[in-house]
Amino acid sequence: MTVMGRPLLPLRQFVLKMHSRCDLACDHCYVYEHADQSWRGRPLMASDEVLRATAERIAEHAKTHELAAVHVVLHGGEPLLAGRTRLRRAATELTAALGGVCELDLRIHTNAVTLDERFLDLFDEFDIKVGVSLDGDRAANDLHRRYADGRSSHDRVLKAVALLNRPRYRHLFAGILCTVDLRNDPAAVHDALAELAPPRVDFLLPHATWDEPPPRPSDDLDGTAYARWLLAVHDRWTATGRSMDVRVFDSVLRTLRGGSSLTESLGLSPADLAVIETDGTFEQADSLKTAHDGAPATGLDVFTHSLDEVAAHPGIVARQQGLDGLAEQCRACPVVRSCGGGLYAHRYRSDGSGFLNPSVYCSDLLSLITDLRDRHMTDQSARPVLADHHLADLATGRGTSATVDLLSRHQLALARELLALVRHEATRTPPTDDAENAIDAMNAEDTENTENSKAAEDAEDAWNTLSALDSEAPEAVDRVLAHPYVRSWALGSLGSLNSLGSLGARPSVGPPGGAAAATRGIAEIAAAAALRAGRRAAVVVPVHDGLLRLPTLGALTVEAGVERAVVRTDTDGFTVQAGDRTYTMARNGPADPAWRGSRRFELDGWTVALEDTDPWRDGHGHPAHPRLTEDEAEAWRADLTAAWSWIRRELPQYAPGIAAGLRVITPLLPSPEGADISSAARDAFGAVAIARPAAPETLALLLVHEFQHVKLGAVLDLADLHDPACATLFYAPWRPDPRPLEGLLQGTYAHLAVVDFWLARWRSGGGREAEVQFSRWRDQTAEAMGTLVGSKALTVTGERFVAGLREALAGDEVSADALRAARRVAEEHRRGVRP
Repeated sequence: MTVMGRPLLPLRQFVLKMHSRCDLACDHCYVYEHADQSWRGRPLMASDEVLRATAERIAEHAKTHELAAVHVVLHGGEPLLAGRTRLRRAATELTAALGGVCELDLRIHTNAVTLDERFLDLFDEFDIKVGVSLDGDRAANDLHRRYADGRSSHDRVLKAVALLNRPRYRHLFAGILCTVDLRNDPAAVHDALAELAPPRVDFLLPHATWDEPPPRPSDDLDGTAYARWLLAVHDRWTATGRSMDVRVFDSVLRTLRGGSSLTESLGLSPADLAVIETDGTFEQADSLKTAHDGAPATGLDVFTHSLDEVAAHPGIVARQQGLDGLAEQCRACPVVRSCGGGLYAHRYRSDGSGFLNPSVYCSDLLSLITDLRDRHMTDQSARPVLADHHLADLATGRGTSATVDLLSRHQLALARELLALVRHEATRTPPTDDAENAIDAMNAEDTENTENSKAAEDAEDAWNTLSALDSEAPEAVDRVLAHPYVRSWALGSLGSLNSLGSLGARPSVGPPGGAAAATRGIAEIAAAAALRAGRRAAVVVPVHDGLLRLPTLGALTVEAGVERAVVRTDTDGFTVQAGDRTYTMARNGPADPAWRGSRRFELDGWTVALEDTDPWRDGHGHPAHPRLTEDEAEAWRADLTAAWSWIRRELPQYAPGIAAGLRVITPLLPSPEGADISSAARDAFGAVAIARPAAPETLALLLVHEFQHVKLGAVLDLADLHDPACATLFYAPWRPDPRPLEGLLQGTYAHLAVVDFWLARWRSGGGREAEVQFSRWRDQTAEAMGTLVGSKALTVTGERFVAGLREALAGDEVSADALRAARRVAEEHRRGVRP
């Protein structure tokens, strides 16, 4: 099916209304207090027929579109009012209908005033994650969230959160939703929520439109009071160590770096949500209830209409148009790709323009995004510091998104330093061959070589373009510099460790380095950044072996003999003039067949690219796979989707770190013997290389295993964990040869994830094989930890880090048979190790 000339975009998120009334009387509730009053005519509860039909419609839609996972939120009103029997019926219907079709991510959003152990036991049975509404401390919460008779709900919510934080139920705690009120102290609100140790907090702007604008203080002359409030929370969050994820901050930073948003309030990702009311009618997002009476209505229902018909509804399609669906003012805004026009409902005005307006929070969003950009992406005065609590977090083997983001920011700072060093070395390096004479000309005031003089001029222009972009659109420059293989290029260009000073980097493999590679790489980065920023620019890029590389974007194959190309960028895409031919690549249209663009997959909460074009990717110790066919790429997409779903379900503690720090997967050529192959390069933070395995679960194992190496490599750039002078080689239970101390440390850290994988596999029905694998790797990893401590070559920080690893190592008991089998395999390995 096509809609407006485009393929129909399937729906993946569903809000199922279990009960249409609430036991609180919150005066800011969009369901009861805003323009749409359709709730008055709804049944109190969803019937068996509605629940069954809903489950069947979702399963039908998932099967038709081959969805790997769907997300269903049990909602209201207050869904707990439906009672355990009805909630069980909903979970049973959904689980049965979707079994064998796709994964089900089932959640419930509640005010939690009646949440108790019996509800939580039910939610544990069906793995229903729980989100709780709470606006901060008692004073903040009681401004709005009261009973109809005025009583406070605060104590009962805190009691419910305490239940969720018990070890038995902690895995069900999805987070807290907090609606912003400018009268509340932002630091006090942050501290009250952080004290409850939620995994994530969503700060929500109060629903408002241009007809009913949000409350503002009289001195808010520039319309940025909500931005200032959120930035005050951000500063407190940063100062106290980012103990929880904050969705609005994570979303802004993700979108600035080119990833997808985690919320519909930001970014340009198409809407993929539908609501099922208690009477079975389909509606659009609940937030539209704040616009006008009937705004969410579709006229469709679960009994007579398919979800394809819902997805084709004009109201849904209008929220899937990206830039084309925004007001002209929004399209011209420098932060539009992060803002996305704000929440769709917040754009409404009843003057005939409807939703084709900027957000009523436009000034707030602009201020918030630019301030966060400046704080996180342009302040290069110092590298981020790895504090003790960050190291303790990573020592669990996992790492929150905030901690991994800190590692990413340090790696970006390192990439900037390397770029500056490459520039410095390139302009002073004496020429060593004809190809490098162009660099000498960059500073030459007088030369008789016209060709070299022109090359020097082109190189200087490229640097100037990059410098201007760094001032005007630093997020675009940062996105290119964060590409894992930019560091590989920089080290290859520098050519020797002696040039690196104290940067802690090391030489890489890849194409030939030196001054020619330096000049070429700077021009490539400048052109890619200009294109990402949507700026008009013309950059002359030297061509190497017939390949024009644009980091993060792809590569263009040009005719043989071409040595330089002119890349012209603008808001609509770019053209390349190479020799006598012009290549055209439109932003949202067809591209020249010679262009091999990067394939980026938007999975559920994770944006990752397949890198099969960058010549610097060939540094993982195994041959990189050549350009994938479309069928091969789609096979990767399917397997990654399934592997990511498995990780989120079975190893959820690893998912936030992967989503925050793993941006690139480089396909490797398969092993002739059919063995699994994977690798992480020390100088390519954010990338892992894998030969696509036979099963998605194996891919999940390789992803968590290799990302451990990526994280620890970044830690070692920031902290000294061992004495580098230690020359002793140590037995490693996973290698056929003894390893140096750092190699043993890397393997131990990686195998902490391997242990957790096999434990999850065993618990989820993996049988004896999984039990034996868990037993073997648990005991062998513990042995390796003992070897590390016994080496006496760990620093004090390293000793604390390994102590954290020991505490995190799973201790589940296994059967005597599995223990004997694991020990036999371990002993056979030890006997076979080469001296």
